[in-house]
Amino acid sequence: MKTRPLGKTGIDLPILAFGASSLGAEFRSITLDEAMQSTRTAIDLGMNFIDTSPYYGRGMSEIMLGLGLKDIPREKYLLGTKLGRYSNTHFDFSAKRVEESVHVSLHRMGTDYLDVILLHDVEFVPLPQIWEETIPAVLKLKEQGKVRAVGFSCYPLKTFNTVLDHVEDVIDCVLSYNRYTLQNTTFADDLLPRLAAKNIGAMNAGPFSARLLTNAELPAWLKETEQVKAAARAAAKLCESRGVDIAQLALQFSCEHPGLATTVAGSANPANIRKWAEWLEQPIDRELLADVLAIFAPVKNSGHLEGLPENN
Repeated sequence: MKTRPLGKTGIDLPILAFGASSLGAEFRSITLDEAMQSTRTAIDLGMNFIDTSPYYGRGMSEIMLGLGLKDIPREKYLLGTKLGRYSNTHFDFSAKRVEESVHVSLHRMGTDYLDVILLHDVEFVPLPQIWEETIPAVLKLKEQGKVRAVGFSCYPLKTFNTVLDHVEDVIDCVLSYNRYTLQNTTFADDLLPRLAAKNIGAMNAGPFSARLLTNAELPAWLKETEQVKAAARAAAKLCESRGVDIAQLALQFSCEHPGLATTVAGSANPANIRKWAEWLEQPIDRELLADVLAIFAPVKNSGHLEGLPENN
């Protein structure tokens, strides 16, 4: 699979990475065999950057990954996890928890270092703690060789810019989700120029925008407006009439941007992972893409609030 550099880190990531949130049974119950086969299938197909978090399955994703990776040589894959978010209501970005969290994650996944560590969803806490306490603590772990690249993730663009104002000269990468899709391109439009100027790696997640850009039933917790959902259904119907799964177009679109080191997509179904790899081998239907983008034009870049009100 094609790779791109992650900023100035010296790490090359596959354009499509394996998101392991599904291994934490975030969407459905899964078996150990599914977890192991999904992990191995992704690595075999070149999706050898694995993104997880202690938040996914409240630790289960990391544990399942540890089992799935047990007999695979460490040099065969790149591993990234997160810290700071541990449930829907439990956030802890203290320096003490930084060291504890990484220690536990390393143990769960059976490794002695991480390729990427991200502060997870920083918009849920008062932001000064992030640059005053959390980032310095994580940088110490980098000095010790426990992590290779340091960054943070969030959803609101205001949060990205506020945190970057304080840390852009010391971090290596950021991860954004649901902000470079067929419906929302704000990550590339509004943030990528700033990241590129500092050679900060840009990682994109959520090409399907929480199933919005698939034929699957939309989850009840999806926060997008009814207008966005209606546009997505119309776009899916158009794709179907042209013999294309909207998920294919969505994945091809997100992975195509040259400024994004990787796009993270997750599944505990090996068949889905194989299908994604096949889709990326096919040329994108430019006429269909133009028609789908036209459907989304009235709701383009419409998003939602996430985290503390003052961080949006």
